[in-house]
Amino acid sequence: MKNLKSCAVLNNGIEMPWVGFGTFKVEDGKVTKDAVKEALKAGYRHIDTAMIYGNESSVGDAIKESDIPREDIFVTTKVWNSDQGYESTLKAFEDSLDRLGLDYLDLYLIHWPKDKNLETWKALEKLYREEKIRAIGVSNFKIHHLEAIKNNSDIIPVVNQVECHPQFPQDELKEYCEENGIRLEAWGPLMQGQIFDKPVMKELAEKHDKTVAQIALRWQLQRGVIVIPKSVTPERIHSNTELFDFELTDVDLKKIATLNTEERIGPDPDEITF
Repeated sequence: MKNLKSCAVLNNGIEMPWVGFGTFKVEDGKVTKDAVKEALKAGYRHIDTAMIYGNESSVGDAIKESDIPREDIFVTTKVWNSDQGYESTLKAFEDSLDRLGLDYLDLYLIHWPKDKNLETWKALEKLYREEKIRAIGVSNFKIHHLEAIKNNSDIIPVVNQVECHPQFPQDELKEYCEENGIRLEAWGPLMQGQIFDKPVMKELAEKHDKTVAQIALRWQLQRGVIVIPKSVTPERIHSNTELFDFELTDVDLKKIATLNTEERIGPDPDEITF
């Protein structure tokens, strides 16, 4: 991968940029729109949102006002837990598409695993076959959730977007996904800010004359993991793109591996109540 437009090839042949722009917890309309416009200006061509974020309309407005051809922007959104089920997912998809102001989606994900996963997945398969979505995937799925989809469906997910960072690298899940042609995508790659307190990361940032965030994001890319850093600050939006002019050494990677405690920051997908 050479630059921000470098893409991972998904298991259906679709290309997805390795680095995306996340919009989680950016709810205010103008703040979201300005941040996404800044990201597109900085060169991002992959935008990640979700119905539950409450900002699909603002993301759509930013895309519309950017003057960048629609086919050059990879857009992901997600079906929320309360909308899971076959018919309700079909409706939720159309509602998301309307809010985004788009004719199609590049990637649609099941946001969290629930008891209606299979019904919901059947709806995603229908939308994919109708070419309303270029690729379908999941988020926050563990191996047993993926196995259920794999054993009861015609189409395997292209992506599994999960919590993933040096403290919780998801090595076993990553290996399973690689064996099954599923791309792992990291949310929370900066540990929701906690990464900046890690002495090892500060040391590596100084060594490479980079920021802690750049070290954490580069680590993911070298592992073959797609990343979606989020910021509303123009300086950081641009800084998070500067990942392609350096490389972490094996020694660096071993130092980062010492941060692995297998501890989540977010909820366990098997224990969610929302």
